[in-house]
Formats: sequence, C-alpha cells, structure tokens
Amino acid sequence: MEAADPGVAAYIGRWRPSSVSPRAAAFARDVVTAAAPGRRERAKNLLWAAGRLADYGLGLGLDAAPEVLLHPSTAERFTRCAPGLSGVARRTLRTNLRFIGRRVVPQLYPADLPLPRERAKAPYSAAEIGGFLALADAQPTMERRMRAAGLICLGAGAGLIRADLRDARGTDVLRRSGGVLVQVSGQRPRAVPVLVRYHGRLLAAARSAGTGLICGGADPARRNITTPLTRALDGGTGLPRLDTSRLRATWLAEAAEMLGLATFMHAAGITCSQRLGDLLAGLEPGGEAEAVRLLGAARR
Repeated sequence: MEAADPGVAAYIGRWRPSSVSPRAAAFARDVVTAAAPGRRERAKNLLWAAGRLADYGLGLGLDAAPEVLLHPSTAERFTRCAPGLSGVARRTLRTNLRFIGRRVVPQLYPADLPLPRERAKAPYSAAEIGGFLALADAQPTMERRMRAAGLICLGAGAGLIRADLRDARGTDVLRRSGGVLVQVSGQRPRAVPVLVRYHGRLLAAARSAGTGLICGGADPARRNITTPLTRALDGGTGLPRLDTSRLRATWLAEAAEMLGLATFMHAAGITCSQRLGDLLAGLEPGGEAEAVRLLGAARR
C-alpha cells in the first residue's frame, strides 16, 4: 500500500466532475476509496479512469457494480473500444483500471504467472575461443581442420547460426568493401562483415571448401552437419562444450562493444530492447562499406 496522505479521502469524497455522470462519479468514488491510493494525484487519475469506465458501462446497460464494471473483460473492452481516446490514454486507463481491480475485486485478477523467457547465452572468453581454434588446428586431417576452423569463424566472427551456418559455402566468403564478408542467402539475406581477427582463418576455410559447404556435408538440409565438428572440438582440455548459440553470443557481445551499445543505452536510460526495435523501424541501415567500417575493420 502507498503511504496515506490525510487529504486524499476528503478529495475523493468531494470529486463530482462535470465530465462524467453523477452515477458514474459515485461509482468512481466508491471503488477508488476501496483502492486506497496514497496520494492525491494518484487518486485523481484513478477517479478519472473509473468514472470514464462507469459511464461507458452504464451506457451499455451494465450494472454499476465493481464485479461487473471492473471485470477484466469489461475494462479491456472499454480501453480498446471507447471512442475519442489516444493510444497513450488507452494504455494509462488500462494500467489504472487494473490497479483498482486488483485491490477492489482481487478474485477477478489472479496474480500473473511468470512466463519462461529464453535468455541470451553467455559469450565465450577470448581464451576459450583461442582454445577452440587450437583444437581445430589439432584435427587429424586438413579437411577436418578447415571445417572446424570455419565453424568457429562463422559463428564467433560473423554470428551465423542454424541454417545460415549450415548453408554457408566457400564462395559465400568474399573480400569486398575493404573487408571480408559472408553473403547470407537464407530467410534474411544480408552481407555480414567478419570480425578482423577471423579473416585469415575464414578465408583459408573458404578456399578449402570451394563451392562446397564450409562446415562439410553435401546436403545443408541435414540438421546434424555441425554435430560431428562440435563433438570433435570437445577436447577435454578444460574448455566448455562448443555451442553454436554461444558462438553467436560471442559475436553479438563483441559487436555491441565495438559499437558502444552499452554506453549509448546507459546514456539514453534505455533498458528494454523493444524500444530500440521501435526506434530502428524508422531508420535505414547503412550500406555495406559502412557495415564493414563499423564491424569488420581493425579495432581502434
């Protein structure tokens, strides 16, 4: 509960605005009193939300009872369908009505169950990547050495995973725009700049593969193409298990560091990637040369 302001109850009792009907105002006073807001400004916002809801529900012939008007289905229909409200106003109304409902008719608002969320895999350290590359160099045949090194470089150097990783052919690795690129042709076609310290190894793996698949195999639809390679790089030398998702996370973390993403988000006060997605929807990405400059050049 909020710390109570002694003037709040009196303010609620006097609340009789001209913008809502007397019956709706009476309903709002009753439910907001029961919700017991601690501050006058909070009470004002809750009264406005409850009053607007009551006028909407009464106009539909609903009873002015908390269990009817504050029912989640009624409140949701109001916030979605009531005319003359901006998007911001609808979101604010929904938040305030849920606050009132959880305090006045809590049986209708059971506690939200936490939903599982897949968290990003932890990136590998530079020493661990070095250990995997050393294991790749220790493979018994040249072909196996090239395929293992290619897997590591495509994952940690360009962030490829799943079908993009399985489908990569030697001819997809190009010297262009001042750097080394991997031309991805899957569901999200793009040219990915390769981090500079992986250039030499990936170019060698691409030359070895030629027109074939860098990670080996003849049919990229086979889902276990990378399994023999990852199993071969589990060398029992104190290294963790090789995981292509963690290779991608390693690339993501290094690219974010190069771009100063953490500094930007801290300065902007942004903690939610959804906001970044909304902002990026209205921006055009730079061209290939700019991508290479940002992600594929030597670190300054």
